[in-house]
Amino acid sequence: MKLAIISQPQFFIEEDKIITTLFEEGLDLLHLYKPGSEPLYLERLLTLIPDDFHDHIVIHEHYYMKQEFDLAGIHLDTPEQEVPNGYKGKVSRSCMRIDQLKELKKTSQYVFLHDIFDSLHQPEVKSKFTLDEIHQASKVGIIDKHVYALGGMNADNIRWAHDEGFGGVVICGDIWNRFDIHKEVDYKGLIEHFHKLRRAVR
Repeated sequence: MKLAIISQPQFFIEEDKIITTLFEEGLDLLHLYKPGSEPLYLERLLTLIPDDFHDHIVIHEHYYMKQEFDLAGIHLDTPEQEVPNGYKGKVSRSCMRIDQLKELKKTSQYVFLHDIFDSLHQPEVKSKFTLDEIHQASKVGIIDKHVYALGGMNADNIRWAHDEGFGGVVICGDIWNRFDIHKEVDYKGLIEHFHKLRRAVR
């Protein structure tokens, strides 16, 4: 089972150090999600992360950086979004409906199914599914190793996601809520929690 982390949407001073440490400690996949950001800032962040880890980073915007920095792939944030003309490489996607998964999996390495549980990062975003709906989708093979669970995922429900057949879990609030990007520089607690997540995924 894969463990993916989505970046903070804002840039912050300790970011490259935290991301590098997460990779050094065994992070499988980082989704670099900076909506509306200037390319210059994304490029700067990527240059501060050692090249050895670039093939574990997926980018959500400014897709030309996939080639420029030899990244793992690109991510399309809506089911309707099309792969850029001429793009060759790995593609992942997002969706919020179980009935979209079967079709999206045909053209994606994996698909994020959003809003599994109430968001830990955005309290206004609530779960869109019942546990029975997830279980039924798993029973008929709609949820499989190509579907990653996103939304309210934490160390306590990773085992549930594994048992329901998800191929990965996507962590956001559960890790970033442990570090105040505006006030803190010590991210030891964040890394310790990452170790707990890694143990849960195994």
